[in-house]
Amino acid sequence: MKMKRLVITVSGLAGSGTTTLCRNLAKYYGFKHVYAGLIFRQMAEEMGMSLPEFQEYAELHPEVDREVDRRQVEAAKEGNVIIEGRLAGWMVKEADLKIWLDAPLRVRVERVARREKKPYDIAFMETVEREKQNKKRYLNLYSIDIDDLSIYNLVIDTSKWYPDGVFEIVKAAIDHLVLDGDAGTGKKKEVE
Repeated sequence: MKMKRLVITVSGLAGSGTTTLCRNLAKYYGFKHVYAGLIFRQMAEEMGMSLPEFQEYAELHPEVDREVDRRQVEAAKEGNVIIEGRLAGWMVKEADLKIWLDAPLRVRVERVARREKKPYDIAFMETVEREKQNKKRYLNLYSIDIDDLSIYNLVIDTSKWYPDGVFEIVKAAIDHLVLDGDAGTGKKKEVE
């Protein structure tokens, strides 16, 4: 399939595997990878704040989220891009494929603790608190319930597969994506 200007969003909570998947997809397809979490962390650093401090700051300053979201939407206009972020699927409304990665809390916290080199109990408390703050902020700012997965084309529990398995599932979805028309008709249309 010839692909032109494809836009993919990948969303999920901390430790679900979004960054690993996005890096693999960007490398394989040669797409640009726009990472909302990195933008958020860079903004925290620019303000001289820790991530938890910046989370609290962002809760009181909606312009933070709006700037992150604006940068995602702008990047999507370029095409051939993978937009990674918890709200990416909501913000990039015209994405060709919207993916949500999930895993049980225990699994996600273990991954976060390993990645950030923190004890499990600390990672657990921080993860739960961050998710609680984010959920509240998204609801207040955009009226988005982050638990509503109805907008996603593909939802994957990443605790069931190794990263290469998750990549293969998503690769198959991308390679067989019908961008124009109705896949239920059985008719294929080549993308220009």
